[in-house]
Amino acid sequence: MEVFQQLINGLSLGSIYALIALGYTMVYGIIQLINFAHGDVLMVGAYVGWFSMTALHMNMFAALATAMAACAVLGVVIERVAYKPLRNSTRIAALITAIGVSLFLEYVMMYFVGANPKAYPDLTGFMAGSFTIHGVIIKNIQLVIIGISVLLMIILQLIVQRTRVGKAMRAVSQDADAARLMGINVDNTISVTFAIGSALAGAAGVMWGLYYVSINPLMGLMPGLKAFVAAVFGGIGLIPGALLGAYAVGFIETIAKGVGLSTYSDAVVFLVLILILIIKPAGLLGKNTKEKV
Repeated sequence: MEVFQQLINGLSLGSIYALIALGYTMVYGIIQLINFAHGDVLMVGAYVGWFSMTALHMNMFAALATAMAACAVLGVVIERVAYKPLRNSTRIAALITAIGVSLFLEYVMMYFVGANPKAYPDLTGFMAGSFTIHGVIIKNIQLVIIGISVLLMIILQLIVQRTRVGKAMRAVSQDADAARLMGINVDNTISVTFAIGSALAGAAGVMWGLYYVSINPLMGLMPGLKAFVAAVFGGIGLIPGALLGAYAVGFIETIAKGVGLSTYSDAVVFLVLILILIIKPAGLLGKNTKEKV
């Protein structure tokens, strides 16, 4: 029964990682940028949700929508201010800028709310309940997290596959110059990609706060790194790869904790990543490509 319990826990944790990893993989697929500030967008979303629920007395779903909207705007601002001027610069310049943006968000949040952790409101009603199936305890909040995550993933898939914006995103990811010649506004498409990815991170931040209760200005670091691991694990730049990697990381982490390796669960996740990169550097769903020089 312990294995099944950890699988349920891994499914809910993997759902949160999936929303974060999608932002990483979408941005990389469009402009080949590793946005290391993405984990701190999750942190901002968690605080927006916390403020909405404690100060504005919103319910969970209204707070979730508010956090997604705020993070979507934040994502566009970050892209236009920090990354767009470096569009034609070296990748190392963009990478250093991403780290700078990450630190900026952390310290700005620390300035406004302080360094001490904040507690999300206690769950009530249905959210606070749970039930047991053959000895496996399933919390209602876990079902809500999984359900919301799956719904957002479906909506994302519909946007990418069925809308003009999604078609533009796929075109830019294939060849930005050719897309520009076809009349696609590449800059706006990149901004939309950042907005969608950041909105998903904002949703993940609220769900992280509801699930783990305590949030702090540095909370985005580890979930962000693990979501990046998930994106690389599955094949960065591929949406199915991000989903596969996220749930794999969630299961690996919870199973490691379940067998008594709680202290080393993070190390186990990174060890598995190293093994995957040695065996299949492009990730589980990625394809090795040859580059002519």
